[in-house]
Amino acid sequence: MSTAKHPGVGSYAAVDLGASSGRVMVGRVGADTLELTEAHRFPNRPVRLPEGLRWDVLALYAGVLEGLRAAGAHCGGRLDSVGIDSWAVDYGLLDADGALLGNPVHYRDARTDGVAEKVWATLPADELYAATGLQYAPFNTLYQLTAARGSAQLEHARRLLLIPDLLAYWLTGEQGTELTNASTTQLIDPRTGDWSQGTADRLGIDLGLFAPLRRPGDPAGALRPEVLEETGLGGPVPVTAVGSHDTASAVAAVPATGERFAYICTGTWSLAGLELDAPVLTEESRAANFTNELGLDGTVRYLRNIMGLWLLQECLRAWGDPGLGGLLREAADVPALRSVVDAGDAAFLAPGRMPERIAQACRVSGQPVPDTPAEITRCILDSLALAHRRAVEDAQRLAGHPVDVVHVVGGGTRNALLCQLTADACGLPVVAGPTEAAALGNVLVQARAHGLVGDRADLRGLLARTQPLTRYEPRGDTARWSAAQARLARA
Repeated sequence: MSTAKHPGVGSYAAVDLGASSGRVMVGRVGADTLELTEAHRFPNRPVRLPEGLRWDVLALYAGVLEGLRAAGAHCGGRLDSVGIDSWAVDYGLLDADGALLGNPVHYRDARTDGVAEKVWATLPADELYAATGLQYAPFNTLYQLTAARGSAQLEHARRLLLIPDLLAYWLTGEQGTELTNASTTQLIDPRTGDWSQGTADRLGIDLGLFAPLRRPGDPAGALRPEVLEETGLGGPVPVTAVGSHDTASAVAAVPATGERFAYICTGTWSLAGLELDAPVLTEESRAANFTNELGLDGTVRYLRNIMGLWLLQECLRAWGDPGLGGLLREAADVPALRSVVDAGDAAFLAPGRMPERIAQACRVSGQPVPDTPAEITRCILDSLALAHRRAVEDAQRLAGHPVDVVHVVGGGTRNALLCQLTADACGLPVVAGPTEAAALGNVLVQARAHGLVGDRADLRGLLARTQPLTRYEPRGDTARWSAAQARLARA
């Protein structure tokens, strides 16, 4: 039952954790109401230890508690529910007493270097894709577990919890594995929505480490009395499973009015693809490196991972964080498509020296070498738009699912130049917004579980009615983008 002061309007806290920061947002949701307010934001600073790159998950949990305290203050001490989403693939290990065995390993850690080839020697890549539908990424949970084999932590582990589920366990004392995030482990069969036992058996992975599966909208416990006391919230406060992979929540918040749409979830990564009813498990799909992750209501997020604004974020860090607005204005004046790089290249995955690495990639491919920050920024944005184009074109072809519009959601919606370039490259209108897609999807799934929102179409209709959206029409001829794509393919 809703504890909100206004009839038919609930108050929901979305814990939304990204690779560089976390925040707790408060959503007010009703039949014609969808309002989102940031209650608290806190940094997410990975730590490089002698043994490698680790997440400071205790600092994240402290930030969550402080955020729930701020959310409660915003709502008069009452919340109708809490939901948690974060990045994918990473996990914490618990011992037999439920205590955490060390800080979770960061997906950019080097421990998975060369591991995929070892896995494929036992389970060939084509068979692995046919069973799980997941694209190759060196940091998939399956490869992390293979890399950890024989380690003291894994030997002593009795439970594995993905990051959102670990935080939910600390808040509630209850353990579960939310399905949309579990589908990024490369251990789920996307046809059944259950574990791929055959995959696990062949690779010697104990699926008993994982807690029972739960789906978006399922109950995930209630805040423990100690948490209520620390946050000042009045109980009971249920925790609701949402699309705990932030991309699943973001796709749920795409304000589409039909089925003929593509989406690009923009931020540190760009996730570009389609929402489908069934996975695409063909060899051609595997060769194109598309993934089949699970979404709301049993849908499939058929998408390709692209390096995303990580490229620009790393350059800004190297340049001492100059003003982004001025840099984008300068980049808009740089000649288009002078130089492009492959924005999906794993060579750009690791942090550090990004401007030099981009310049070197252009040099090696025989293109003009960008030199100034404006030139490098334009190279990055042109390259991202080109990667978006390739992903949208390939997804339509591989899935037999044509689209009329591209929805851009997430942090990249603030980058008008990138949105316009994406429309130009795709030759399709781009609808940008909402910016806070993951948090909105999070609160909407909670509200739906509590009876305040209807089906997926109703959910998206509410978004379209209440959220600011910007439309970008394509300009110019897409032939120049085709030429740039061909140039990159030859490099």
